[in-house]
Amino acid sequence: MFTITAIAEYIVIALAAALLYGMCAFNVLGALQQAGYDGKMYAAWLRRKGNMARSRFTLLAFLIALAMLVLGLCFSFAGIWAAYIALLPVPLFVGLYCTADKKALKVPLSSTARANRIYALNVLILAVVCFVLVLIGNAASYYAKIGIVTNLRYILLAVVPLLMPQLIRFANVLEKPFSRAKNKKYLTAAQQKLDSCHCVKIGITGSFGKTSVKNFLAQILSVRYRVLATPASYNTPLGIAKAVEKENLDSYDFFLAEMGARHEGDIAELCRLVKPDHCILTGICEQHLETFGSLADIIRAKGEILDGTREGGFAVIGMDENTEKLFGRTEKLIKVPVGEHGECAAIDVKCTSKGISFKLALGILQVECACKLLGAHNAQNIALAAAMAFKLGLSKEEIAEGIAKLDYIPHRLQPVERLGVTILDDAYNANIRGAAAALDVLRLFEGRKIVVTPGLVELGILEEKENKALGARLVGLDRVILVGATLVTAVKNGYLEAGGDAQKLTVVPSLEKAQELLETELKEGDTVLFLNDLPDIYN
Repeated sequence: MFTITAIAEYIVIALAAALLYGMCAFNVLGALQQAGYDGKMYAAWLRRKGNMARSRFTLLAFLIALAMLVLGLCFSFAGIWAAYIALLPVPLFVGLYCTADKKALKVPLSSTARANRIYALNVLILAVVCFVLVLIGNAASYYAKIGIVTNLRYILLAVVPLLMPQLIRFANVLEKPFSRAKNKKYLTAAQQKLDSCHCVKIGITGSFGKTSVKNFLAQILSVRYRVLATPASYNTPLGIAKAVEKENLDSYDFFLAEMGARHEGDIAELCRLVKPDHCILTGICEQHLETFGSLADIIRAKGEILDGTREGGFAVIGMDENTEKLFGRTEKLIKVPVGEHGECAAIDVKCTSKGISFKLALGILQVECACKLLGAHNAQNIALAAAMAFKLGLSKEEIAEGIAKLDYIPHRLQPVERLGVTILDDAYNANIRGAAAALDVLRLFEGRKIVVTPGLVELGILEEKENKALGARLVGLDRVILVGATLVTAVKNGYLEAGGDAQKLTVVPSLEKAQELLETELKEGDTVLFLNDLPDIYN
C-alpha cells in the first residue's frame, strides 16, 4: 500500500482528479468575484433556496458515483483494472458538466490576478483532498481484502463536487492576506497621488442616483472646466485607485468620486482616501439593508461623507425624511438642501416619452431647462448636480447649456429602438424608488407596455414586502415577465393580490428564456422595460 509505486499512483490520480474538478469551479469562482470576494455574501448565495449551483454539483456527484459503482461491478472480471475503468466517469461527467454550465453566469468570470490565485489555490486544495480520499479508499481495499472494495477503491472521489463551493471559499480565505497586503500598497500610492494633486475633489454618495448625479455633474461642469470622474460604478477604494492610477490629476480642475457602501465605515474609508473638498448626498432609503442591518445604520453610514468632507466645503443634500436626520452633522459645511422646499430644486417637471422639461431654481434665480433624459426622478438628480455646479461658480445659463447636452447613462433608463420596438434598459436599477420611477416612465409610452424583472435585492427583512409592493405596481401593464426563482414568488403574489391578470403573467428561469419569449410576442409599437438585471449571486 505504501510502496513508491503505489504512492506515485495515488499522487497521479489525485492530481488528475484535482485538475478535472478544478474545471468545474469557474462559475462558483465567478459568483465569489461578483460578491466582491466577500465570504459571507458568497455563503448567503449558496444558502439561497433553489440555488442551481449547489444542485448541479449534487447531480454531478450522484452521476459519477452511480457510474463508478456500475462500472466497478460490471468489470469485476478485469481484476486490478476494474478500479481504473471505474474512474472513466470522472472525466466524462466533468466534461458534460463544463459544457452544460458554460453559460450559467450572465456576467462571466473576469480573469484577474486575484481570481487566478484563488483558482490555483483551489486546485492545490483539491489535490490534497483527492489524495486523502484516494488514500482512504486504498487503505480500505488493503485491509478489507474484498474484491468489490478493491474495484471501487476510488469511488470516494465522487464526493468532491459536493465540497467544491466550500473549497472555493476556503481558497479565498487563504488568498486574502496576499491581496490585502498588495491592495494596501496600491491604495497608499493612490492616496499619495490624490493628496498631492491640486484639483477640487467631490465625493458623491447616497442610496440611489450616485452614478447618474456623478455623470450629470461631470457633463455640466465640462461646459467650463476639465473634469475627471470615476468610470461606470467604480465606487470602492480599489475602484477609485484604479480610476486615478494612470491619470495626471493636475491636468483636471475637478475629480468626482462616486462612493458606495455596504457596511458602516465604508464611506469613511473612501473619504480618508479621497479627502473630498465638497460632497453630494443624493438621498437615503432601505437599499443594502441586507448588509447594513437597519435603516438607522444606513443613515449613519451615509452621513460619514459629511464627517469626511473638508471643513467649509459645500454639502449638497437631496432632501427626504432620512437625510434631514443628518442636518446636524453639517455644522462645519455649507449645507445646500435640494428638493421641494430646499435652496435648489427642479419644479414644474413635465415628463414625456421624449424627455423632460422643468424650471430649475437656484436660490433666487430660475432657468428653464430641458433634456432627453426620461423620468421625474432624473430632474431631481439633475437638480443635485446643478446645485453643486452653481455653488462652484457656473452661471445659470452655463448650467442650462450643460443640462441640454446630457446624455443617457448606460443601463439606467436608456431607450434603444429596435425594429419598431422601444427597449428601456434599466438593468442597473436595483432600488425601491428607482423601480417606481422606471414604471412611471414605462407608462408614458404608447402601445403595449411590457416589463421584465427579477425583483429587488439587498433589502434584508424588507425584501418580501417590497417585492410584493413592486408586484402590485405592475398591475395594468400589458405583459409581465418575471425572471428567476429567488424573489419572483413575492412579486408574483403581490401582482395577483393587487388584482393583476394571471393570463398576462409568465415566470421564466432566466433572462435568456425571457428574451426568447419576447421574440415570439413583440410587435411594432411595443415598449419593454428591463428592470434590474440581477447579478448571478442573487439568482
